[in-house]
Formats: sequence, C-alpha cells, structure tokens
Amino acid sequence: MEFTKEYWVNCLHRSVRYGLVFIKWLIFALVMGTVCGAVGTAFHHCVEFVTGFRMENSKIIAFLPFSGILIVFIYRICGMKHDKGTNLVIGSIRSTEDVVPARMAPLIFITTVITHLFGGSSGREGAALQIGGSLGVSIGRLFKLDDSDKHILTLCGMSAVFSALFGTPISAALFSMEVISIGILYYCAFVPCLLSSVIAFAITHKLNVVHTYFSLESIPSFGIGNATRIIIIAILCAILSSLFCILMHLTHGLFRKYFKNQYIRVFVGGLMLTTLTIVLQTTDYNGAGMDIIERAIAGDARPLDFLCKMIFTCITIACGFRGGEIVPSFFIGATFGCVTGSLMGLDPGFAAALGLICFFCGVVNCPLTSLFLSIELFGGKGIVYFAIGCAISYMLSGYYSLYNEQKIIYSKLRPHYVNLYTNQEIKTAPSGNNKSNPKDAE
Repeated sequence: MEFTKEYWVNCLHRSVRYGLVFIKWLIFALVMGTVCGAVGTAFHHCVEFVTGFRMENSKIIAFLPFSGILIVFIYRICGMKHDKGTNLVIGSIRSTEDVVPARMAPLIFITTVITHLFGGSSGREGAALQIGGSLGVSIGRLFKLDDSDKHILTLCGMSAVFSALFGTPISAALFSMEVISIGILYYCAFVPCLLSSVIAFAITHKLNVVHTYFSLESIPSFGIGNATRIIIIAILCAILSSLFCILMHLTHGLFRKYFKNQYIRVFVGGLMLTTLTIVLQTTDYNGAGMDIIERAIAGDARPLDFLCKMIFTCITIACGFRGGEIVPSFFIGATFGCVTGSLMGLDPGFAAALGLICFFCGVVNCPLTSLFLSIELFGGKGIVYFAIGCAISYMLSGYYSLYNEQKIIYSKLRPHYVNLYTNQEIKTAPSGNNKSNPKDAE
C-alpha cells in the first residue's frame, strides 16, 4: 500500500464523514431520548396510578367488558380498525410498505391505560414499542429523513421508551436491535439506540420515576448438580415459552373465527376475564402483576400462578384489549421458576429470576438482550448460570415468538440462512407469498 496524497485525502474525507454521521445521530439521540423519556415517564405514572386505583377498588373489574367496547370504538373512529400493533412496528423496520402512523402513539397510550384500569392482563412493553416506534417515525418525517434513517429512528424510539419504562438502558438498546431479525444485529443503530436509551433513562430519574430492581439473596455455588438443575429449568422454560406462543396465536384465531364482530369479541373476552376473576376469587392475574413477580423472586409462588396468568393474558390480548406481553411473560417465568426450583432443591428466589429470564428469552428469541437484562435486573453474580439458561432457552424454544413479524434469519441449529417468519407452524401463509416452511430449514 502506497501512502500517497490521494490516500491521505481519502482518509480525511472518511474521517470527516464518520464524524458528521456521529454528530447527526448524537443530535437525534438527544431529541429522541428527551421526547421519549418524557412520554415514557407520563405513561409510567399513568399506568401506576390506574393500577393503584384498581387495586383499591377491585369492583371496577366488573366494567372490563364495557371498557373493551370503548377501546374498539376509539381505534375505529381514528381509522385504525385493523391495527397490527407491535407487529406493524417490527415489520416497518424491514419494509417501506408498512407505515407506522403518528396517531399510534396516543392511541396505544390511552387504550393501554384503560386496559390496566379495568383489569386486563397485559404489560407495558407492547405500548412502549409502539409509542417509541411511532414517535421515531414522526420525528423522521418532520426532519424529512430518508427511509433508512427513519428505520434507525424507529429503533431509537423503541429503545428509549422501553428504557424509560423498565429502567434497563442497555437491554432496551439491544432489544430493539435484536428483536427485528433473529440471527443478525442492526449494528448501525447501536450508537443512536444506546444514546437514546441512556438519555431517556436519565430523564426518568430527573422526573422521579422509581424502577424495579431485585436483589437475589442466594446464588447457588457452581457445581455439576446445580448446573444440571439450571439446565433442566431452562429446558422447561423453553418448552413452556413455545406453548405460550402457540396458545397466544391459537386464542387469537379462535376469537376471530367465532366472534367476527370486534365489539362482540372484546365484550365476550372481557366477560370471560371478569368471570374467571370472580371464580378464582383473586385479582392477582389482572393487570401486569409486578407485585406477584416481586413475591416470586422473594421465594413465594403458588403452583398454578403461571398457568392462570397464561390464560388471562391470552384472552386479554386475543380479544382486543391493548398492552404488551413482556411483563406477563416475566410473571409466568418467575412463578414457574419459583415453583420448579423449589421442587428441585434450588433456592426459589434464584430459580424465579432464572425462570423469568429464560422464559423471556424463549418468547422473544433475544439471548443477548436476556443476558444483559439479567445483569440489569439482578446484578452480575449469577451471570454464568443466566448465560447457560439463555443459550439453552433460545436454542430449544423453536421458531415461535410473541410477534408474527419477527424473522428468523439464520437457523438456530446450524449455520444456515433460512429467512423464516416465526409461528409459521401454526399460521397459514397467504397465497402468493414466499414464506417457506420452517420444517424445511433443518
């Protein structure tokens, strides 16, 4: 290589170009982090307020069916009768055909708060991804950015609102990069996503948002016996995560098959949830259930908690209420891990934490996000065990996911390019599309 004048000029041009790109994303990260941090803070306080109100006035759950009718009406008058929610945001990253409307942010904000107020079993992350994605696209349009830059801003918005709600900035940045296409990472978005996420997290601290973190009282000593128990819990969580995804999509299909009218569908679903609450004589499975998660990590969970939460969540999301599935997934994984760990002789609190992380990894197919989430939520002392659990859960959870628009780019079993949409085993692809069969991949 000759170090000619032309070589040094090219190096200078390249350095200037990289520097300008960095400055551009630094500015946009500041904008996204500030806006999303403020919106995420408002959303957090609203959800916390209505949750507290519902817990003090549990009879309000009787109005859940009517609140569902209100939610459907709101979406209809806003021209989003067939809204795909988080799947639309995920699909928009890979395609210019899927357009995320600006009105998605206020709609999901309001309707998720309504769902939590009246006792629907949903989380906050679905709303976080939709709010953040919508804000990112809207800001991209405002500044007339091209499609590639708008996609990165969408990822920044997802990261920022997720970070604002959960207080896990590194996991939030990785999640938006990892969840879109499994097997590849959008490294070009790493700097803007991480900066947006950290700034949003800082904003929430300034606005007095208190996030939930956990302290594990006992970490098992490293040995063959404990490692074997952890492998078994990871395998069971992988199987359970696949069953949950299947149940979610089957319930979704059944509601649409037997109740074609959206108003009737959501009313029947709300009525089922209200009836189950009365029959079980507990409100533990209404709302997100963070209190039950905390109790499980403290070592206390009932044997059927995870199953009841699965049923409540499937009905809530499938019939038309709004929110997300991640916090309910935390609930299912933590309670299942707590019970299973107790039976196997593991500390139930640690087993609950392991179950939470492994189950989350199984339903979203994001092992790196899951590993960093374990560090941010529980500290780094049990990182080896959590890493083993994430790896096994990812590998054995199959091609299932909470999100239909998520793609498996590379096989989980061999270094083969497969490019498959998740959940295809239980989803019939429309005629004319090129989605191949997952069974052909292995």
